Amino acid sequence: MAIKKIAVLGAGLMGHGITQVAATVGFEVNMRDIEESFLSSGMEKIKWSIGKFVEKGRISEEDSKKALGRIKTTTSLKEATKDVDFVIEAIPENLKLKQQVFKEIDGYAPSHAILATNTSALPITEIAAATNRPEKVVGMHFFSPPQMMRLCEVTRGNKTSDETLNTTVELGKKFGKETIVCNKDIVGFVANRIMVPAGNIICWMVYKGEYTVEEVDAASIHKAAMPMGTFGLMDFVGIDVGGSVSKFMEERWPGYEMCPLIKEKIEKGELGVKTGKGFYTYPEKKWIPLDLPLEKAEKFDPLTGAYVAINTAADLLREDVATKENIDKAIKLGFNIPIGMLELADSIGIDVVVSKLKEIEKKYGPFYKPSPLLEEMVKKGELGTKTKKGFYEY
Repeated sequence: MAIKKIAVLGAGLMGHGITQVAATVGFEVNMRDIEESFLSSGMEKIKWSIGKFVEKGRISEEDSKKALGRIKTTTSLKEATKDVDFVIEAIPENLKLKQQVFKEIDGYAPSHAILATNTSALPITEIAAATNRPEKVVGMHFFSPPQMMRLCEVTRGNKTSDETLNTTVELGKKFGKETIVCNKDIVGFVANRIMVPAGNIICWMVYKGEYTVEEVDAASIHKAAMPMGTFGLMDFVGIDVGGSVSKFMEERWPGYEMCPLIKEKIEKGELGVKTGKGFYTYPEKKWIPLDLPLEKAEKFDPLTGAYVAINTAADLLREDVATKENIDKAIKLGFNIPIGMLELADSIGIDVVVSKLKEIEKKYGPFYKPSPLLEEMVKKGELGTKTKKGFYEY
């Protein structure tokens, strides 16, 4: 299916970024939001961002002008979608709101048009059910900021057709992204399903008094080379952003329980850098690099979250949600981590991972029970690099 014209619904952080990406690679784009002020703000951010690309030599001045000329803005949902081939919805993460919007655009967009949602966790199938074309509804999850991040996570709903899936994957590639496919419509898809529980268990450990925020972040910075630390990163991204995904997981993923610390921060409006306070304080609402002493790094094992992430990744592989290559690509490109979780498991040793998970399970419950795939690998002696075979062969 040939895609020539695209509608992007939403001019916020994700919407204007996706609009810029699409226009830069040659697509005509209708960017829609509910108020002119939101559209004006989105366009100003696009102009600023494209200007930075010109400064760095990533795009010529002439091409930047052409890209900006391909973007039209409107507050009308009908005008935005009536003559397009592909719609990308990038509105707030609210299931009922998305369903309402998809119901409306189903009546406006041409019958051949594919309707994609940029949701990071909400069910594609339930969004598609609001339309009369569920076979043409698909998940197309970009990572923030879309102009810079290389990953695009394409998720199949229960009724998504192969043609829709393949067209969306190819569109992602035309956008210059590396695409992965999530074959099943599960909570969190691939990337967030792996990484959100990893941060959540660390948060629980702090909540239970095993460690302090500073001890975790000092270990993350000094031992694991995480420049922002675990909680510092939550502050930077926005505690409410990860919290919304975690809350939905709690509702839909049996056994998963959102850390009370996150709930408390959200209730207090302490959302991180953007509010001036989160786990740390930011007087000017700007990121301040953490200065934590090395001695605070002694107690916490920075691989703790990784053990949980590996466990989830193993289950995704066992359940044919994604290939091992796509699982690792999701982590490396979606979170700028140099090694995938399955690659890391092979490096640590599958037997070590299982042992650590059993310790976590004993303290925090059966949600952390080692995956049957990990247990099976230990029985087979497929322990990773030390036995020349694990998730990969060496």
